[in-house]
Amino acid sequence: MHPRIVLASLLLLSTFLAGCNKQAAPVQTKKDSGPLAVRMTDVKVRDITRVVETTGTLFPFEEAVISAEIDGKAEDVRFDLGDIVEKGQVLVRINDEEQRYQVQQSEAQLRQSLERLGLKTENDKVADVRETPDVRRSKADLTEAEQRFKRTRQLVDQNIGAKSELDQASSRFQAAQAAYDATINQTRNLIQEVERFRANLEIQRKKLRDTTVKSPFRAIVKERQVSLGQFVRTNTPLFVLVKIDPIRLRIEIPERMAPWIKINQLADVSLEAFEGRKFVGRIWRISPTVDQSKRTFVAEALIDNKIGELKPGSYAKARLPTSKSERILVIPQRAVYYVLGSNKAFVVKDGVIDSRDVRLGDRIDQDVEILEGLADGDRIAISQLPRLDSGVKVKLAPDAPAKTEVAAKKEGAEQAAQPKPQTGPPAN
Repeated sequence: MHPRIVLASLLLLSTFLAGCNKQAAPVQTKKDSGPLAVRMTDVKVRDITRVVETTGTLFPFEEAVISAEIDGKAEDVRFDLGDIVEKGQVLVRINDEEQRYQVQQSEAQLRQSLERLGLKTENDKVADVRETPDVRRSKADLTEAEQRFKRTRQLVDQNIGAKSELDQASSRFQAAQAAYDATINQTRNLIQEVERFRANLEIQRKKLRDTTVKSPFRAIVKERQVSLGQFVRTNTPLFVLVKIDPIRLRIEIPERMAPWIKINQLADVSLEAFEGRKFVGRIWRISPTVDQSKRTFVAEALIDNKIGELKPGSYAKARLPTSKSERILVIPQRAVYYVLGSNKAFVVKDGVIDSRDVRLGDRIDQDVEILEGLADGDRIAISQLPRLDSGVKVKLAPDAPAKTEVAAKKEGAEQAAQPKPQTGPPAN
């Protein structure tokens, strides 16, 4: 065998033996870090006066669509969007030529009928139908015929007059009686006709007045829907007017809070458009029914709005202090961890975590009301919440040193990223 081959074989053999004699390096085991250090606090009892907090929308106190009540051409349009109009001010004038002619015609018909009744003015009334001219004339004819009949009968009874003359006098007397009765009926019909003419005249005068469209109350023009020269028909919208002083706030309140809401109760109102300002509302209307789908009822508050700065349609928040006093359980809001659709709090008992599902009520400052899941005196964790669960061992964290600016910003970002606890209305 060649010497070089023998030398290479010996080197390989020595390398293999050396590798077999080397012992494997020991595996480093991870040391147990021990209980998790957390900050803790106790569940507390707090006496509060209930405050109803809700949201709503502003509505005008009154809103009216002013429409035309007669056909015609708009000859004068006096206001536009945002203008303030006083009660009784003219908004639109519609051509009134045709209406004036119809009024004159109705007045002439009425005067003609009044003269037949012996009345001087359109407001005069017939006190006794027998005192009207036609009836008095017919009565005179009847009296004359009656007297002639009586004289003729006396003459016949004395055998002086002819029987034929008595028959003629009797016929004339009966005809006069019938004419008198007919005249009374005709006069009564004429009186009814006068009333009809009088009513028709009032209708025509109303139509003439309707050519001038006036504001029914002091308001602001929300919308103008008519143009100068436009031919409008009955019920054509002309203006939309709104009255916004006072302005109405309509809010929805959970049905269980119905006993807490009273007429004349004050409410603190805030709007995003007026940051830092508070407006005062007063409850003036409460719905007698509850919306079955929402389980809420509607209440309305009036807010002074003399300079018109509050606008209908705006979103508003309302806070209504009540006389309802209660003793409740509270914990810091940061002690609640929202995960998988439920709110959890972590009770510390003998150094071990017991995860509890909790039902929340109102938020009060930095605390939150606990309706179910915790008891007075329970000790709970308020830090390291994402790392906690039932069975995790914990210990009380020492007072934390002052955070650096970077660490403080990091912790704030982590807390902001966590899901917020879901609160609900408190139970009775």
